[in-house]
Amino acid sequence: AGPGSYTVGTMSERFDCFYCRDPLHGKKYVQKEGRHCCVKCFDKICANTCIECKKPIGADSKELHFKNRYWHDTCFRCFKCYTSLVNEPFMLRENNKVWCSNCTAAADAPRCKGCFKPIIAGDQNVEYKKMVWHKDCFTCSQCKQVIGSGSFFPKGDDFFCVSCHEHKFAKTCAKCKNPITSGGLTYQEQPWHSECFICSNCKKQLGGKRFTAVEDDFYCVDCYKECVAKKCAGCKNPITAGFGRGTSVVNYEDESWHDYCFKCTKCARGLANKRFVCHNGKIYCAECPKRL
Repeated sequence: AGPGSYTVGTMSERFDCFYCRDPLHGKKYVQKEGRHCCVKCFDKICANTCIECKKPIGADSKELHFKNRYWHDTCFRCFKCYTSLVNEPFMLRENNKVWCSNCTAAADAPRCKGCFKPIIAGDQNVEYKKMVWHKDCFTCSQCKQVIGSGSFFPKGDDFFCVSCHEHKFAKTCAKCKNPITSGGLTYQEQPWHSECFICSNCKKQLGGKRFTAVEDDFYCVDCYKECVAKKCAGCKNPITAGFGRGTSVVNYEDESWHDYCFKCTKCARGLANKRFVCHNGKIYCAECPKRL
C-alpha cells in the first residue's frame, strides 16, 4: 500500500503554502486534496498518525495503510515476533495489532496438554477425548516413557503403558503369579490364565469343561477316572462321584462300591443304607446267610 491521497514534488511555479503562506517556489511541497503545502506544515497538520508509535507519518517517510489504519513502514511489524510485515501476509487481530501468519497459526492452534505449547499443523500428535498432545509429550504416568501412538490404558487423569498397567492394575494368576492381561477365568474367587488352569495329568485346558479338584490338583473326567478315582469292588469300574450315575459311595473295610453295586451276593438286593452281613469276604443281606 502507498500514500495515494497526496503528492510530493518540487514547486516550479509560484505558489504559496496553503497554511503558512510561505512561498513554495523551488522548494519541496506536498499536494493533498488540491491544496499545496510545505513539508513542515504537512507533517504538523496533514500527516496521518502511525497506529503503532502514535507519531505523524511525515512526507519523507514511507507509509502503509490498511482499512483506514496507517503505519510507518518501520512500524509495520508482527506484534508477537517483531518480524517486518512489509510485503508479507498478515492478520489484524485484537487491539488493532498486526500478526504474521506464523504467529497467527500458533495462537489459534490447540495446546498440548503435556507441555502447553501450540500444536502446529504437521506436528505428530495424539488425540483422546477432545484432548491433544505432541506425540513425544504423551507419556506413561508411571514410567514416564513415551507412549506415542502405542497402546495405553486410561485411569482417571492418568495414562499407563501396557507394561505398567499390567503390574499396577491387572489381576495375578493363582498359578504362575503373572498378570492376566486378557481373558482368563475364575475358580473359587481366584483368577487364572486359561492356559494355566489345566489337567494335572494330561495338561489339557479345563476352562468350560467338567473337572474334579483333588487337593491342589485338577483333573479332567478321563484322567480322574484313570488315575485318581477308586475302583468299585463290585463292578471294578472307577467311582466318579459327580460324573453321572452313582453319586453315592459305600465304604467298608478299605473297599468302596458304587451305591448301586453294593448288593447282596445271593439275592442281589441293594444294601446301601441297610443292614448287611460279611461272610467269607462277600456281602449278604441279613436273611441270605441263613439259607447258605
